[in-house]
Amino acid sequence: MANPVYGNALDMIGNTPLIAVRRLDTGPCQLFLKLESQNPGGSIKDRIGLYLIEAAERAGKIKPGGTLIEATAGNTGLGLALVAAQKGYRLLLVIPDKMSQEKIFHLKAMGAEVMMTRSDVSKGHPEYYRDVAERLARETPDCHFVNQFGNPANAQAHEETTAPEIWEQMDHRLDAVVCGVGTGGTLAGLTHFFARVAPEVRMVLADPAGSGLASFATTGRLPEKMTPWLVEGIGGDSVPPVADFSGVRAAYSIPDSEAFRTCRELLAREGIIAGTSTGTLLAAALRYCREQTRSRRVVTFACDSGNKYLSKVYNDYWMLDQGFLERERCGDLRDLIARRHSEHAAVTVNSTETVIAAYRRMKLYDVSQVPVMQDGRIVGIVDEEDILLEVIDNPAHFNEPVTEAMASHLVTVSADAPVSQLMEIFKRGMVAIVMHGSEFQGLITRIDLLNWLRRKM
Repeated sequence: MANPVYGNALDMIGNTPLIAVRRLDTGPCQLFLKLESQNPGGSIKDRIGLYLIEAAERAGKIKPGGTLIEATAGNTGLGLALVAAQKGYRLLLVIPDKMSQEKIFHLKAMGAEVMMTRSDVSKGHPEYYRDVAERLARETPDCHFVNQFGNPANAQAHEETTAPEIWEQMDHRLDAVVCGVGTGGTLAGLTHFFARVAPEVRMVLADPAGSGLASFATTGRLPEKMTPWLVEGIGGDSVPPVADFSGVRAAYSIPDSEAFRTCRELLAREGIIAGTSTGTLLAAALRYCREQTRSRRVVTFACDSGNKYLSKVYNDYWMLDQGFLERERCGDLRDLIARRHSEHAAVTVNSTETVIAAYRRMKLYDVSQVPVMQDGRIVGIVDEEDILLEVIDNPAHFNEPVTEAMASHLVTVSADAPVSQLMEIFKRGMVAIVMHGSEFQGLITRIDLLNWLRRKM
C-alpha cells in the first residue's frame, strides 16, 4: 500500500511508529519506544499544540490573526509554533533559560516570539516563567492564554490519539506504559483511556531527580525541598491541574547523569537520537523492566528528537563540564583543560594560515583565542583583540598570515603548578597555556576553572 500524500503538515501529526528495543538490557521484558520524534514538529507536543488551538477556535477564544501567549519549558512551544504558523496566529512564548539553543533557534525560525526568563525560581516568584506568561496575558489586549497546564484539551489529545494508537500497535497486549509529567497531559490522557479500555495496564512515572512529582505520585505530597535539574520538559515543583496520578503504580527519580548517559546509549545501541526527557523515561523503563520477575510488554516514548540537544547531551565537552562524562585523570592542571591537545581536541590554527582562518575558527567553535602551531609546537596565541588591532585600519589584513597578528611572547604554566597560579595569569587578562615539559597540553580559561570548581561542590 502506498504511503498517503498529506495536504499539509498538520495532517501528519500522530500515527507515529513503534519500535522494539533489542540491544539494551530489558531484563525479562519486551520494551517498545513510540517515536513521537517523527511528528512534523519533532515531538509529542505537536498533538497538544493542535488540540489546544483548535479547542480555542471552537470556543471562539481566538480571532483570525490573533495573539497566543504561553509558557513552555519544552516542546509545547514548538507544537504551538507549528500550528500557529499554519493557521496564521501570532505566538508569544515565555521560556526558562535552561532550554537548549537549538529549540530557541527552531522557535524563532517558525515565527514565534521568545521571551527568556529564569529557570532557578519556582511558582510565586515574579520571574517564574509561568507567572510571567499569565501576567503578559492579562496585560495584552485581545490575546488568548493557551494554559497548557490547566487546559483539558491537553489530556484529551492523548486520550483520543496517543493512547488508542499504542493500544492498537501493541495488538491489545500491554502491561505498562512509562511516561513523564511536564504539564501532566500525557499521563492524564493515557490514564483515562486505559482505565476505561484496559484497567490492568500499569502507569509508571519517570521523573527527574530534584523534581517533586515522583514523591507526589507515591505519597500524595510534594517534598519540602526540591532542587534544579537539567532535563528539559518534564518534572515540576508543583502539581499541574491537568495531571492525574491515580493510575501510577511505580515511580522512579532519575538523576540527570543517568538520563543523559541513557540518551547516548540509545543512539549508540539502537540508532535513535532522542532528547533528554527520553533519557529519563527510558532509564526509568529499563529499571522497571529489570525489576520484573516475569515477561511484561512495556511501552515508553522517544518524546522528541535529539537534534535539538546537539549542544548539550551529544556534546562531549558540555557533558564533561557538567561532570556527566569521566576521562583519564592526570592529577594536575591538565584535568582542568576542556579541550586537550593530546586528544586532538584543542582548537588551533597553523602558522601558515591567515588571520581570517583564525577568526573563522573562533566563530565556529565559540572560543575567544586560539594557539598558533608550527611543527607540533605552540609558537604564539591570537585572540579577538589581536585580530581587531591587526585589521581595524585595513580590513585587507584579514588575508595576512596569522603570525602577523599573534602574540609570540607566551606566558606558560607547568602542568604541575598549583591552581592558585592560574589566578595570577587571569588577573593579567591572559589565558593559561599549559605545558608538560616542552609539550603543549591545552588552554585553561576562567570558565574552565569555574567548571572545575563547580564539579568539586
